[in-house]
Amino acid sequence: MRTWNNTNVPSFILMGLTDSREIQLALSVLFLLIYLITVLGNLGMIMLICLDHQLHTPMYFFLTHLSFIDLSYSSVITPKTLASLLTSTKNISVTGCFTQLYFFILFGGAECFLLSAMAYDRFVAICNPLQYPVIMSSRFCCALVTGTYMIGFVDCSFSVLSIARLPFCSSNVIHHFFCDVSPILALSCKNTFVAETVIYICAGSTLLLSLITIFMSYVSILSTILKIKSTSGKQKVFSTCASHLLGVTIFYGTMIFTYLKPKKSYSLGKDQVASVFYTIVIPMLNPLIYSLRNKEVKNAFIRVVQKRGGPKQLR
Repeated sequence: MRTWNNTNVPSFILMGLTDSREIQLALSVLFLLIYLITVLGNLGMIMLICLDHQLHTPMYFFLTHLSFIDLSYSSVITPKTLASLLTSTKNISVTGCFTQLYFFILFGGAECFLLSAMAYDRFVAICNPLQYPVIMSSRFCCALVTGTYMIGFVDCSFSVLSIARLPFCSSNVIHHFFCDVSPILALSCKNTFVAETVIYICAGSTLLLSLITIFMSYVSILSTILKIKSTSGKQKVFSTCASHLLGVTIFYGTMIFTYLKPKKSYSLGKDQVASVFYTIVIPMLNPLIYSLRNKEVKNAFIRVVQKRGGPKQLR
């Protein structure tokens, strides 16, 4: 807060996605629907995994935390975006803006390494099935999840502190619908080279390390799949990691497009579309991807429904 006192603006103004009132109303309805599906989908996934004992495995333990991160990730951005679309109040305090940025980076970084942990889990399950229960023990899984949150915490702390040290003494208008890195840096009246360097190191190392883990895991998985002679066997093994691979492709594709590029190539329109996708849409898609393409989840849902409806039927 002592650093933020150097800022001559009392608050920021989020310009949002459009000035058209009709489009704002349409987007508010769309985003509200997406957010409701996100909340119901991710909470439903968490509850289903907790209620069905057959899903108490490392894979679904990680999936529980993925749902929690997606729910939290979306809740950091979407409610404020909806409020800005539905009301004429677009102000956000300096503290509120940096708080939103802090948790946005925290959950984003945590999701990167959680996806890496899930890729490693699939690698052990497919390439070392006999040692899977020993390697992926409860203690090791808890350590992996704790590590993902800790890395996200360190990542966001360095990134946000590097931005918070900058003075904002000119415009207070953020040309975005939430407090993101590039739009905030554009408001500083001081050279942002140091802050940008810190952010690129944090974001780059997070994406690079997690992508290397995922890439190496899937290279080994692919090598194992190619050794299987039967086509049905190959399809069965590949189906166990197809949902995760699809989720990884969507998440990392938009993140790399948005952040791992020079500041000069920053485009407001393209970046806003990508930002809407990974902050609002992807948290909704993940529970759909992991449930609709997963027979175990579907069977677990049937078991839970039958178990809950059993006593009523007996009456």
